[in-house]
Amino acid sequence: MAAELDRAVRRWHQLPLDRAVAASAGVRELLGELAGDIPPDLGPAVLMDQLRVVVHDRCDEGEVPGLAERLGALRLGWSA
Repeated sequence: MAAELDRAVRRWHQLPLDRAVAASAGVRELLGELAGDIPPDLGPAVLMDQLRVVVHDRCDEGEVPGLAERLGALRLGWSA
């Protein structure tokens, strides 16, 4: 799971701003599912920091089935 999170973060940082803004909704949706509440929208520049924190917090609580696949699907969607 950590490897997929790292891949997603690296890919995110390669996205042009307009594509990152367009893709933010999917990331924020995942954040909401994992955190139980959608964190404040601080913009695409810090969205991956928010994702890292929420993913690590959730994984500290226990395994999150399908999380690596979900992160991979998001990342691949940004390439389209």
